[in-house]
Amino acid sequence: MAATIEASNREEQRSFIRFLRSEVVKPIEIHRRMKFQYSDACLSQQQVYEWSSKFANGVTSVEDFPRPGQAQRVNIAAVEAMVIENR
Repeated sequence: MAATIEASNREEQRSFIRFLRSEVVKPIEIHRRMKFQYSDACLSQQQVYEWSSKFANGVTSVEDFPRPGQAQRVNIAAVEAMVIENR
């Protein structure tokens, strides 16, 4: 019996969806396999269907697209270096 994957991130799971989608596996089967592997950390069935549809329509990126009002990620070290430089 295969072991479950304890730690994963969304991008990894989306890559799994993309791979299985390329093998023409149906979304319900993809979710069933993911639920077995990722257990409680698994994406929802709705998310699996949405990403499966995106990949079927030509999307290739597994990253989130920025949304209006979404906080931007900031490199703290770079900001601190700019502050020190401007003193």
